[in-house]
Amino acid sequence: MSTELELVAPRGYCAGVERAIQTVERVLEEIGAPVYVRGEIVHNTHVVSTLRAKGAIFVERASEVPEGETIILSAHGVSPEVHRVCRERGLRVIDATCPLVSKVHAEVRRYAGRGATVLLVGHADHEEVVGTRGEAPDAVIVVEDVAGAETVEVPDPERVALTTQTTLSIDDTAAIVDVLKRRFPALAGPKSSDICYATQNRQDAVRAVVGDGADLVLVVGSRNSSNSNRMVEVARSSGAASYLIDNVGELDPTWLEGTRRVALTAGASAPEVLVQEVASALVASGYLRGGEELPSAEGVFFRLPVEVRTTS
Repeated sequence: MSTELELVAPRGYCAGVERAIQTVERVLEEIGAPVYVRGEIVHNTHVVSTLRAKGAIFVERASEVPEGETIILSAHGVSPEVHRVCRERGLRVIDATCPLVSKVHAEVRRYAGRGATVLLVGHADHEEVVGTRGEAPDAVIVVEDVAGAETVEVPDPERVALTTQTTLSIDDTAAIVDVLKRRFPALAGPKSSDICYATQNRQDAVRAVVGDGADLVLVVGSRNSSNSNRMVEVARSSGAASYLIDNVGELDPTWLEGTRRVALTAGASAPEVLVQEVASALVASGYLRGGEELPSAEGVFFRLPVEVRTTS
């Protein structure tokens, strides 16, 4: 039986992740270590450990940073309260929030400013949702699933709006939104989906490769990466076995037993070097390498934060 490995594209870093990582690297080059980063700059253990080795210090709270130092805010965004603490401590703030997350923050401010209750579809404990909800905590209600959508209550059904976490499963989100639209006909929402282009593209690619006959989909990404977990769910719901692995060391040979075609991809915060290590291990196990060698050609680019730009 012939066995095939298909490298799936797009995979790996999105523009927001590239921007956040480059921001930390640029600041380390400009001012030297240590550089403080609030939270994981992106949700990937390899990226965090690599930056830590270069001199980045990751903290949970801005209050842990010595007064007057530089702090970089992660790609997931923070609440206004975090910015307030930074000001009080005289910190130099470099905001590496993904522009697509910033868009959702702006939507929440706009809707709440009009007196609407904002229904935020997402995972309540995810860092992005925590930061987004902080824009208007008294006006935002987090809706995590269809059951929550069926039971959520708002003060005024005529003044209600919708936003979503950027890294959700498109299909799951659509089901939740359908319920909310049925229950609240006056529901206002953004002109385009809040789910980011990279999340959608990677899920679409997974769905396509399963439809083309992949038996097993391996997604390189860390456990706390929402978009990586959603890719696994999409693969499984499409009919393939699928596993999330942080690195090649987590590849279980038993998954390959009787598997003819393996698709290999990566979440939006996983570096390509980890994908290539897994690919090499699969080739060594007898799989014929194919698919897309270039991880992404999405053509999206976000400029670095103004504080670290060296060119206009």
